[in-house]
Parts: sequence; C-alpha cells; structure tokens
Amino acid sequence: MAKRAAQKNEITQTKIMEAALVLFRERGFENTTMREIAAAAGVATGAAYYYFDSKDAIVMASYQKAQAELAPQLDAKLAAAKSLESRLRILIEGKLHYFAENRRLLGALTGHINPREPLSPFSEVTAPVRNDDIQRFSNALAGAAKVPDDLVVVLPEVLWIYLMGIILFWVLDESEDQSRTKLLLDKSLKLVTGLIQFAGLPLMKPLRRRVVELVGIIRQ
Repeated sequence: MAKRAAQKNEITQTKIMEAALVLFRERGFENTTMREIAAAAGVATGAAYYYFDSKDAIVMASYQKAQAELAPQLDAKLAAAKSLESRLRILIEGKLHYFAENRRLLGALTGHINPREPLSPFSEVTAPVRNDDIQRFSNALAGAAKVPDDLVVVLPEVLWIYLMGIILFWVLDESEDQSRTKLLLDKSLKLVTGLIQFAGLPLMKPLRRRVVELVGIIRQ
C-alpha cells in the first residue's frame, strides 16, 4: 500500500515538473504561475503546492533529475575515454546536449545568477549539483593528466567555472545551431588542455599561484 502511494506521488510529481518545463519554455519562467502549472498537469493548485512550494523548487528538482540521469551516461563515457581533451569534451557536450530542449529556459534563468538567488549555480541551494559536477571534473583529470600538487584541489573548480562560461555563452548564442558555441568550445578546449598539460613546468609556477589565489577570491 505504501509502495503504491509512493509510486503515485512520484508520477504526480513528474507530471507537475514536466508540465512546468513546457510552460516555462512557451511562456517564460517569470510569466508562468503555479496555478497555470497545476492546470496543465491536471491537478489542483493546492496539490501542486504540496509537491513543490514554488517555481524555484520545480526548477531545482529538474536540476537534480538531470544530474541523476546524466551521471551514469557521463561516467560510462569517461571510463572509455583516455585523453584529457576527450574527457573534458564529454562532460561539457553532455550537459549541452541534455539541456538543449530547455536552452531558452536556461537563458531566462541567467537573471538568477546572483549567489543569493536560490537558482544561481553559485548558491548554497545548488551546492550539491555544483559539487557533483566538480567531482566529475576531478575524476576526468585522474589518469589523464599529471596535475601539480598546488593545483589538484582547485583545478576541478576552475574547470567547472569554465563549464559555466561555456553554458552562458551557449544560452545566449543565436547563431544557427549554436555554431559559435561549438567553435568556441573547440578552440578554448585545446587551449585549456594545453595549459593543464604544461602546468607542471617550473616556469608555470607563478601562473599556478595566481590561479590558486583567484579561486580563493571567488570562494570568499
């Protein structure tokens, strides 16, 4: 009985989330109300609030769902990839491909980039999603690049910031099939992997120190 009730709750939750994402894409995040989401999902407004106390909560749940669905796909591809460039490409392109349908919605959410905003990728609320991404970058580096000790802790976070930059460019990219983003990724990824591969050279030590200092500033 309890199992059946849990399954029913999960189905209702999914219906509300999917209806909300469709409306967010069609009408925009700010212009959509919880009442409209409930109507589109075929549930009472009170029921929608029972499962999600706000539109923010729906978006956050969609982020968590994305992480859960993407994780096994990305991990399987990483296990088969050898070069650093191919591993980083898997992580970045995997995100872009998964969120392609909701690219305009992500663009609308760029107004929530302030860390004080719950939906900001830099907020405390989204920390579990962010930390999962950072850990995956750490896994991608392992075995594919010899990272100096002073960079080991901060480099995955630097790569996550790079990912955020690519995603921001992508959601604002109005070129056909986002071709400018593809070009940017191709060119910048070669630069990033080249810098990582040469990071251990003695002459790169001052640059490494600057990178560590910059990450420290960002974390404050």
